[in-house]
Amino acid sequence: MKINDFPEHIQPYLIPKPAGKVIYRCIGCEAEHDISRLLYTCPACHSVLLLTDLAFDRLKKTPGDTWRQIFDYRKMLNIPALQGVYRYHEFVGPMMPLDAVIYLGEGHTPMVEANQHLQQLVGARFYIKNEGQNPSASFKDRGMASALSYINFLVNSGELSDVLAVCASTGDTSASAALYAAYLQPAVKSAVLLPHKKVTPQQLAQPLGSGAVVFEIPGVFDDCMKVVEALSEQYNVALLNSKNAWRIWGQESYSYEIAQDFDYDMDHKVIVIPIGNAGNITAIISGFMKFFEAGIIDRLPKIIGVQSTHANPVYRYYLEPKPGKRMFIPVKVRPSVAQAAMIGNPVSVPRVIYLVEAYNEMAGNQAVFFTEVEEQAIMDWQLTANRNGHIACTQGGETLAGLVEAKKRGIVSEDDVVVLDATAHALKFADFQAMYFENRFPPEFEITPKKSLQNVPRLVRPKDLDVVPTAEKPIEGKDFERFVQRTAEAIAEKLGLPPSHR
Repeated sequence: MKINDFPEHIQPYLIPKPAGKVIYRCIGCEAEHDISRLLYTCPACHSVLLLTDLAFDRLKKTPGDTWRQIFDYRKMLNIPALQGVYRYHEFVGPMMPLDAVIYLGEGHTPMVEANQHLQQLVGARFYIKNEGQNPSASFKDRGMASALSYINFLVNSGELSDVLAVCASTGDTSASAALYAAYLQPAVKSAVLLPHKKVTPQQLAQPLGSGAVVFEIPGVFDDCMKVVEALSEQYNVALLNSKNAWRIWGQESYSYEIAQDFDYDMDHKVIVIPIGNAGNITAIISGFMKFFEAGIIDRLPKIIGVQSTHANPVYRYYLEPKPGKRMFIPVKVRPSVAQAAMIGNPVSVPRVIYLVEAYNEMAGNQAVFFTEVEEQAIMDWQLTANRNGHIACTQGGETLAGLVEAKKRGIVSEDDVVVLDATAHALKFADFQAMYFENRFPPEFEITPKKSLQNVPRLVRPKDLDVVPTAEKPIEGKDFERFVQRTAEAIAEKLGLPPSHR
């Protein structure tokens, strides 16, 4: 639709102009830093940063009902810069000129309600928000759209040139970073660090296909992260991991979309998220808080962070009920099918601790919870979800297993409606599905396939057929007719199909 087709009272709001006063704020010493250059940690105390709009209060002057109309009407505009995460421009990058925004189709992923059978199995009403529908097939594109748009803005304004973007990854971050950097060629090039033999072939193919320089190093993700942190501190590179606060801002759009999809009614809503490097849960908490402060929603949903028993440092931290006695201790990770979450020392833990306290205080009660799940449950629930019409990744299986655990603990009530975060496309983790079906998981995964969930192809070749077609030698005539008839009969017998009486 064109601007003139909208109600007159909403027209002035639909195309946002750069506004606000955005700074980096350290969550450690609370020092404020200018955003004219890329920062990842506080120069004063080396703690992590959050982006803060010092003029945020101006957004509270617009009534919540007007904001809801702005976003709902903006949905109908045919302006690429406003079709992705920047539909919520005033909340994810108010100083960003629209001509700097990079839009590759990210955001506004489908929220699919589980079928009745699956909801009965779980004992809850729930949806799966399928982040695998993003352009690089994971939720990381939300943050990359923000981070690379800001880099594009700095390049266009002459603040940056010849940018080398780097990241450490378990797969999804590298795919997304390489894709968005490739779109900005030749001004931006990318290099990614992956743990050797710890990334699926599908995920490895993505940054290679986008032209990134790919390095594999010994160890796990945490080791890769230390190397890219050293690179960002000692060399002139742009770090694209979630330590980059611009990444967090873009990922806040996940919260805004869920609110909009429920017509901004967050009463009795629960969001279940895999923790991983802790950037996404940070972003989602922050996003809901901003919408609540601006009066766009009048209730904060429950948020449940999930970790595997093979990589559970955040869960362990919150086992101590008294905040003053809590101590964060990184863990040595064990192999996990939730590969993107296999992180023992998440870089955004300080943000999580800071924002969880603020979120609970704003909600007036405990509203953020943490659960842990077994590797067996992750695979079993992923396959069960996909057998009921979903395309959930292993992290989606982790959140579904987390919902089941939260139900057992009484965190989720019968009145709650739950949204599960399936962070990537199931095809990225097809190797784990194959390992399950073929019963070839190494012992360290601690997964024993259930026969009811295994599935393998079955060769059909009736023994009484002397001649069958091949790619090199097709058959014709009577031989082909007999092949078709006998093969159909064999399949019908295996399926128990009764003959038709037509």
